[in-house]
Amino acid sequence: MKLYYAETLAPRKACAVAGYLDLPVDYVFVDMGRGEHMKPDYLAINPNGKVPALVDGERRLWEADAIICHLAQRAQSALWPRDAQQQIDVVRWMSWNSQHLYRHAGSLYFEYLIKPWIGLGEPDPGKVAEAQSFFRKHAAVLDQHLKERKWLLGNELSVADFSVGVSLPYAQGAAMPLDEFPEVRRWHDQLNAFDAWRNPFPARTEKAVAHA
Repeated sequence: MKLYYAETLAPRKACAVAGYLDLPVDYVFVDMGRGEHMKPDYLAINPNGKVPALVDGERRLWEADAIICHLAQRAQSALWPRDAQQQIDVVRWMSWNSQHLYRHAGSLYFEYLIKPWIGLGEPDPGKVAEAQSFFRKHAAVLDQHLKERKWLLGNELSVADFSVGVSLPYAQGAAMPLDEFPEVRRWHDQLNAFDAWRNPFPARTEKAVAHA
């Protein structure tokens, strides 16, 4: 398998799951600063020109959530639950995250970490205030759900945890008000116990430093 990635939000979850499962993956760094994601050979793998992407035999997958589900299934791991209702819950939380928490956490990540890296200046105060307001709204939903639950689906870790938590390692640097939500903080601290979560990206000779 080849996993194409950059050291940014969406690829982080794919690299973290691959590392957690200790799968035989060849990691291929895509230098987006040099436009490698728009070259014809990469677009043949992912026509969206985004990362991550996975090549597994004849299969080519893009979208990080699809990739981590595939990796868990391929490893026959309990990260992809065998119970049909729990599988629906995984899809529910992934969908919720993409439309709500990740969307607004990603805005803060862009304003505070990506904009300075690519030379677009300081964070926009209006956009920051709006994103923080929505972050609080959706983090409150997550915080309530996690009361009396160890993980999103209950007592068992799943790919949903890797998906929904992916923005939180950047909370401090991106001014996400994470500390206002003790259950979300507790849950993320559990993820931080995994080395694959803390250090998801493979070592490279020249590391991109702006958003690690």
